[in-house]
Amino acid sequence: MSKKKATEEEKGVLEQFMLPYYHITKRIPLFPGKNNIQSEAGLFGITEEELKQYRKNYDDNAREAALEILKDDEIVDCLDKLPMDGEETMVAFGDSNTEDAQGWFTILKHVLEISTENPNFKFINAGVSYNTTSEALRRIDRDVVIHEPDWVIIALGTFDAQRLNIAPDRTLLPLSETWENIETIQSILETRVENPLVWITPASVIDEILEENLLYDFTIQMKDLSQVQELIAGKNGAIIDPGVKRMGENEPQAWNYLPDGLHHSLSGHMETVKALIKKLAEPKN
Repeated sequence: MSKKKATEEEKGVLEQFMLPYYHITKRIPLFPGKNNIQSEAGLFGITEEELKQYRKNYDDNAREAALEILKDDEIVDCLDKLPMDGEETMVAFGDSNTEDAQGWFTILKHVLEISTENPNFKFINAGVSYNTTSEALRRIDRDVVIHEPDWVIIALGTFDAQRLNIAPDRTLLPLSETWENIETIQSILETRVENPLVWITPASVIDEILEENLLYDFTIQMKDLSQVQELIAGKNGAIIDPGVKRMGENEPQAWNYLPDGLHHSLSGHMETVKALIKKLAEPKN
């Protein structure tokens, strides 16, 4: 293994833009060292202790965000109305903002565990960063269906709308393919999951910031993403934020995003969790 270690500048990029979104067990299921944290840390050029501390910090941040959400009386009232008894298996099926180690699903996990007496939930984070709906569909059996979930929360579509810098004249996936993938995901899951599917509409991006980010070889334009947002908002099941306003009433607000204009900050993830809880607390028709 290389003895080269990450510089302090590299560690800053790792901490903010890579480590929260990259878990070896998801990307390389057959990697022999996937359950060896020392091997995993070596791939990033950091020590085992540093990797453990980063991940502890992410989880601590998510827990603090959960505690902040629980100060909201409206949310506390909604939690009493959730159709759950604390024994459910919940799967989050998504891309970067789902895989995020301090993201909305981890915050939701802490909210439910803190607010439930004797919780015995099973939380499965099946988010893989930068996944399109095609890539997600390919892994739905091993990452979602195999767990026999009681609830599946789907947060996909953002990266279907990306335009590669080297081929900017088209989106990576045509909208017709996104539609077919989403339809197939729905048909697979709705016959296997007792509760209604939960769909989170892709949040808007701040495209002018994203375009300037040197880390990415793609851009996402709102004219493309808005079509995906409308498609998701029209699905069967519980639709979270169908008007796509959780990151800002009139336009996305910068404080809800990391400096790339794409991934969500803790405050942005909190908005997703609050919208999710409020929707699930609504009485069934």
